[in-house]
Amino acid sequence: MTKVTINKYIVADPRVCHGKPTFAGTRVMVWQILEMLAAGESAQDILEEYPTLSQEHIRAALEYAGSLTKENYVILNLAP
Repeated sequence: MTKVTINKYIVADPRVCHGKPTFAGTRVMVWQILEMLAAGESAQDILEEYPTLSQEHIRAALEYAGSLTKENYVILNLAP
């Protein structure tokens, strides 16, 4: 697998975090930010915890998550 640019802010590189989508130039994984938002963290709290990110990164993560569901991708948890 080679590096994939998902959008201006998100990439998947097999050499970084096992290829999970991260914010370009960081090791911050997109799922981490999405889970924080789902838990009720504010964008401001997230930006304080991850100063390398901006509001645009958070918006890009939400758009990416939306596109995954819009395009009918299904992620199955096959663990017992």
